Amino acid sequence: MASSLAFFHVLSLRTIPSPTCKPSSTNSLFIRTKPMFQSKKRVSFLPRCASITSFRPTIADDQTEEKFLSEFWKEIQGCNNWEGLLDPLNPVLRNEIIRYGELAQACYDAFDFDPFSKYCGTCKYLGSHFFEKLDMEERGYQISRYLYATSNINLPNFFQKSKMSNVWSQHANWMGYVAVATDPDEIDRLGRRDIVVAWRGTVTYLEWIHDLKDILRPASFGEDPNIKIESGFFDLYTEKEHKCNYCAFSAREQILAEIKRLVERYKGEDLSITITGHSLGAALALISAYDLAEMKLNVLDGEDGERKIPITVYSFSGPRVGNLKFKERCEELDVKVLRVINVHDKVPMVPGIITNEKFQYQKYVEELIKFPWSYAHVGVELALDHTNSPFLKGVNDLGALHNLEVHLHLLDGYHGKGRRFCLVNKRDIALVNKSCDILKDDFGVPPNWRQDHNKGMVRTVDGRWVVPERPRMEAHPPDTGHHLEQVWQRVKSRLNAI
Repeated sequence: MASSLAFFHVLSLRTIPSPTCKPSSTNSLFIRTKPMFQSKKRVSFLPRCASITSFRPTIADDQTEEKFLSEFWKEIQGCNNWEGLLDPLNPVLRNEIIRYGELAQACYDAFDFDPFSKYCGTCKYLGSHFFEKLDMEERGYQISRYLYATSNINLPNFFQKSKMSNVWSQHANWMGYVAVATDPDEIDRLGRRDIVVAWRGTVTYLEWIHDLKDILRPASFGEDPNIKIESGFFDLYTEKEHKCNYCAFSAREQILAEIKRLVERYKGEDLSITITGHSLGAALALISAYDLAEMKLNVLDGEDGERKIPITVYSFSGPRVGNLKFKERCEELDVKVLRVINVHDKVPMVPGIITNEKFQYQKYVEELIKFPWSYAHVGVELALDHTNSPFLKGVNDLGALHNLEVHLHLLDGYHGKGRRFCLVNKRDIALVNKSCDILKDDFGVPPNWRQDHNKGMVRTVDGRWVVPERPRMEAHPPDTGHHLEQVWQRVKSRLNAI
């Protein structure tokens, strides 16, 4: 870990030559701004592209109003479906999308992928040190709980398993976390207390797509049996394994119990629930957002009647999840979804290659013919194109085009359709090559550079190299069962009242 962080530090300090007027120069494609995520920072809607007017994005001159995030956070969270914020791309929204993308990226950076470690498939850090170990302490969030799923379902290419005989768990994989904003300055900047759920996906490996059965099954979270979800995603979210402490509760039960606990704890405050994920993690983000809304865990009873906590999904390179009925129900429940994609990435095109939301007669085919392979994307799409970035190679590596860090780089330079690619924030371009090889060789950044110091090995006092023992991770907070029981009682009371 130390070597990777040191390498990152050196890269972040490298000198960028002064911008020139040559159109081929990438140096003039940086917009000089203050760092992201400062408290109460005013951001102009009119970015400046260095000092070279020829490289300034063509953004309407009347978009000069400045706002604090806290003044219009509900719009940033999608209350108006991001109308007027995507083209040109609002700089406050850009920063927030990148911020949530980095919270999803943290799932990859903290995950143990090493098959020669008995801890393969778990998180490398205790929750109390999670953001500190990833140099993200300034984000103002604290881990509330970790999320686990059973690896016994039919997605063998997604789950990571150790080659060792003595392992931390035979059945579980770490799937992400729930965190809550606790820093007063961050809460002030956000304009509310934010509850975040981040789901782990796949960094670049796309073999899991071949595991999908492309079979829709009833979601069973609500009363309509016609609302359906792809069966592999459903199983990943709902299956449990009683033989394993980490999987004694399903991923679904874990998130329902934790959101119930946090909403109850902070019910007197302005709250938001933001769920993020990349790749398969984006599918889980959408399913869990729908589930929370269907269970009405975002609905608070008050003296003035019911109050809804907004639920927003920031989805990165996610596949289709359910059928048209699923999409329509998410919209009815007011679940807001912003889907960030690379137009050359194949994952957002599946499942549902034959019949999807672009098919004019999808509703007819799904409802009357009962076509079993009908899928629909949910929410608003923000389409990016990696070929617009002068920093990236023109490669056809599907894994690299799917990479989350590539998406975050594209967001940093995107200003709207037809506008020049121009980096706004001081986000290091070396991050693009963290787990792939798509940054142009001229920048001198090696591919797949991020790794733990000595791959996690340490030297003992007698000179031997070993994988060190780690503190045992807590499987579930002791009150998980209590809060889950409250969820089921609430659902039962609601059904009895109908």
